[in-house]
Amino acid sequence: MRVMIIGGGASGMMAALTASENRENHVLLLERQARVGRKLLATGNGRCNLSNLNLSAAHYHGQTPEFCRFALEEFGVERTLALFRDLGLLTTAEDSGRIYPRSDSANSVVDVLRLTLEQRSNVEIVTGCEVSELRRKKGEFFALSGENRYSADRVIVCAGGAAGGKLGGTDLGYRLLASFGHSKTKLYPSLVQLRTDTTYVRSLKGVRCVARARYGGQERTGEVQFTDYGVSGPLIFELSREAVCHTAGELLLDLLPETTEEELCAMLRARCKNLPGLKSEDLLTGMLHNRLGRTLLRFCGCSLETPCGGLSAPQLECITHAVKRFALPVLGTMGMEGAQVTAGGIRTEDFYDTTLESRLCPGLYAAGEVLDIDGDCGGYNLQWAWSSGRLAGQLRRRL
Repeated sequence: MRVMIIGGGASGMMAALTASENRENHVLLLERQARVGRKLLATGNGRCNLSNLNLSAAHYHGQTPEFCRFALEEFGVERTLALFRDLGLLTTAEDSGRIYPRSDSANSVVDVLRLTLEQRSNVEIVTGCEVSELRRKKGEFFALSGENRYSADRVIVCAGGAAGGKLGGTDLGYRLLASFGHSKTKLYPSLVQLRTDTTYVRSLKGVRCVARARYGGQERTGEVQFTDYGVSGPLIFELSREAVCHTAGELLLDLLPETTEEELCAMLRARCKNLPGLKSEDLLTGMLHNRLGRTLLRFCGCSLETPCGGLSAPQLECITHAVKRFALPVLGTMGMEGAQVTAGGIRTEDFYDTTLESRLCPGLYAAGEVLDIDGDCGGYNLQWAWSSGRLAGQLRRRL
């Protein structure tokens, strides 16, 4: 059987790997970029957070998030890691459950997939091939790319989502599936930076800290990075979907989550007593990044030149409150270009969850980010790519 896979990202490579296990299949993988797996190389800041030990359907979103359950249960974390181990990839898990390659490099993940596919005689990879049109006539599919025409008996669309255009994000998959009657939900950027009021964060550009954040009913602890437009970092990515899908609100950052408000206030009073001549700009030195400490003093309306011994009790209470509840009005998110994942996509109601075959066009499958399934930060989106690519690559008919 001739199998055509459109898109050489995580789900596309997994689908090709799976389909090629049947030696009677001839697998054609079409990738519009110069090499496969380019977007995968950027995941996890180049480390490639490829899965999570805490996998469950509860970490996924979409109009019908339960759609992902069958694929995740069929090919979960253990089977995923076993397959990668067979390909030669060693992995390690952090206490948080996040799984990374032992090499700490995304190249390792891309390379074991690419090398395996290149060694399979029934796999053909064509890069620099952007499919402009997909047709079906008399049970046979035809893909057009420039002057080239490719044909197949089955097609799996793994063209990804619209997020991260510089790394390969595209609306190609939506357009190709639309030609067969499929429609998409509204698209949003997810795992993306937040835009906030910049009055105080602008001077903090580049500063990182571990904080506990509360936003839109959610609370998370992790690393925050301040930027000239707002905030970024893993913790912010975890909360960003709330900002994408709901109205703007207020982000509250506890900048010393391991210390209670009472403990912090006592520490500040003791410092003022022991070092009364110390300038206020150094009051939080040793507790927070110096720039962050000075910003909080300004946030409370305190002069940086005032001796610590001259700070009043209400001022110390204000500073303590600011450290424990640094409030930043959220204006929205950065756009799709800066996002790691697309929230929304092709409606899953028109696909069988047990096969990922289209209900509208027999022989047409879809997997990965192109579908209306997106996961939380922490390796869940790549696990969906592996699980859905594996399921689609089996080319099952309706069960």
